[in-house]
Amino acid sequence: MAQAQKTYLIGQITSAELDALSARHPQGNFQQTSNMAALVKPTVKAVDFVGVRKAADGSIVAGCMIAYTKGHLGLEGSIWVGPLCDEDDTELLAAMTRAITVSARKHHAVSVSCWPGQVYMRRTSDGEPDGAADDAAIDNMKRLGWRHAGFDRGYGSIVNRWVYVKDLSDIKDGAALLRSYDKRTQWSVKRASSMGVHVRELGVGELGVFAGIERQTAERRGFEYRGEGYFRRFKEAFGDRAHFMVAEIHVGEYVADMEAKRDALQAKVEALQAKQAQHPTTRTERQLGEETRNLEAARKRLAEAAEYAGDGDVLPAAASLFVENPREVVYLFSGSVERYKPFYASALIQHWAMLHLCVERGVGRYNFYGISGVFDDPDDEGRGVLEFKQGFNGYVEELVGEFTLPISHVRFALMQGLRKLLKR
Repeated sequence: MAQAQKTYLIGQITSAELDALSARHPQGNFQQTSNMAALVKPTVKAVDFVGVRKAADGSIVAGCMIAYTKGHLGLEGSIWVGPLCDEDDTELLAAMTRAITVSARKHHAVSVSCWPGQVYMRRTSDGEPDGAADDAAIDNMKRLGWRHAGFDRGYGSIVNRWVYVKDLSDIKDGAALLRSYDKRTQWSVKRASSMGVHVRELGVGELGVFAGIERQTAERRGFEYRGEGYFRRFKEAFGDRAHFMVAEIHVGEYVADMEAKRDALQAKVEALQAKQAQHPTTRTERQLGEETRNLEAARKRLAEAAEYAGDGDVLPAAASLFVENPREVVYLFSGSVERYKPFYASALIQHWAMLHLCVERGVGRYNFYGISGVFDDPDDEGRGVLEFKQGFNGYVEELVGEFTLPISHVRFALMQGLRKLLKR
């Protein structure tokens, strides 16, 4: 390694060293791992691992994976949710920037863009500030030549600037986890559990089920569908760290439960009818009216259940992909079948993931990932996603955003001009 400053040495690191850093770093995440490198390697021109070591003992204190893709005027580097570096530490950040610059020049890149995991401001679930803004981190980046893309809202095309997170560090069991949600979400989870919905992990040979649900959801909501091949490559790259989960309706169990509820309500109504006939009271009449309505609702749900039975014995209703990192579990992709929306399968999958992948394993951070960052517009495209995630009572992290470091200033200026022309 070359000496960057008195304190630090910079240069290439191994993929294993990056994985070790990602596992222990406060900003560690699945995108800054050798698994992610394996996933993207067939689709990019080059992947490089660079880092910063303490000169005193050689320990790695910052690092990242840079993926180089072909642009109009040469290669462009991307560092997704990285670099793993404390952007408030000016000396360390300078060394990390130098390491990135050396790599980019070696690859004759035009520029390198990064989306650090550094939190600009923590916010409440409703988007209100819950702490000071980290302007120093942005100023430090700018002083080193990084150009900030600004404080945008909306879903990022590459990395979201706004993420929704739940702290599970003080939750010890499923009952406490359920109590931590708002009342509506508690009801949804309980409702799904009582309607014959069960969550299980899909095997590699079943990823077509996940892809099918994801495709339906993409078509319905108008977002990009990555394709079954992508999900298979993801599983191959991440192995046991990637969990493709499905929530399925066991129709026979649901029907049996509804029949039992109908019979119990029928018996209650008949008993109230007999009581009212023998000794009429306003209270009994009110109870009879309420239980009669409950009975009619149960009969209606039982009739609907018979319709669902025509679809099959076990019906995939929702599916999600969760990715593990020692620091957190990320909820990355999901989809649901609109016809089975009344079964609240999506809520049950979230509960399952937080309980079994986090609480039971001692992982204190659950990352719901992207939201739009718009909290005051009921017509915003991300409103439904926001409200679903808010139901689990987490908080918001507003990240510092996108930065670009020009490497070849002439080509970068030409590229900027070309992009302006293309936008006209």
